[in-house]
Amino acid sequence: MLVYPSGIDLSSRALRHLSGVLPGHRRRIGSRWRRLSCGRQALLVLAHLRCGDTYARLAAGFRIGITTAYRYIREAVDLLAALAPTLEQAMTTVRKKAYVILDGTVLPIDRIAADRPYYSGKKKHHGMNVQVLADPAGRLIWVSDALPGAVHDLTAARTHGIPAALAADPTKCWADKAYQSAGPAVRVPFRGKNLCGWRRRHNHDHAKIRSLGERAMATLKCWRLLRKLRCSTTRITAVVRAIVALELAT
Repeated sequence: MLVYPSGIDLSSRALRHLSGVLPGHRRRIGSRWRRLSCGRQALLVLAHLRCGDTYARLAAGFRIGITTAYRYIREAVDLLAALAPTLEQAMTTVRKKAYVILDGTVLPIDRIAADRPYYSGKKKHHGMNVQVLADPAGRLIWVSDALPGAVHDLTAARTHGIPAALAADPTKCWADKAYQSAGPAVRVPFRGKNLCGWRRRHNHDHAKIRSLGERAMATLKCWRLLRKLRCSTTRITAVVRAIVALELAT
């Protein structure tokens, strides 16, 4: 296989952060020798998450076996996922904000037609549903665990306890029409087509505020692995949480 040098559109802070996490883990498990140093392993993981490169391509580029590449990536992803904030921890940040934006997205996966629980009727493709909390500037605060794509956004929010957590604090939350009846803490636009003047203006202002949340979604989608996930659905939560940990750390 031919190999060539390439670049990753990430700050060196991400590499330094992950490189700083790996040595402590290696000491804890008593790992004496590895094919790759901590810095090279961190680069391998970032190339996989950011660029979506396959294990085979990465193994050829780093001159290691495919199994070794898989093991190194899984190890680092699990370490990063453990550093991602829980909803309770994220609420500490939420309380400092004037308001937050709640939205959901369906991450595409390579499932087949028979896998109905993963098929999103809204997006018309198979995927995993994740809920996102963003600050007024559209920066990521927290991302939920992944649920099958057939799960509605409101159901997913309730499953993760988001409305209850927001209602426990005097924090304003803006969301789209999918979150009707989510509770008093979640503000949604009016439903209907032929709305009167003030309701139409309210929906327009609501959409302007809520649109900033798309920046958080775009931040996630910049990690190309999330544009088409080919791993087991049981691993997607760890991958998403690892990416969130990197974003918050850098």
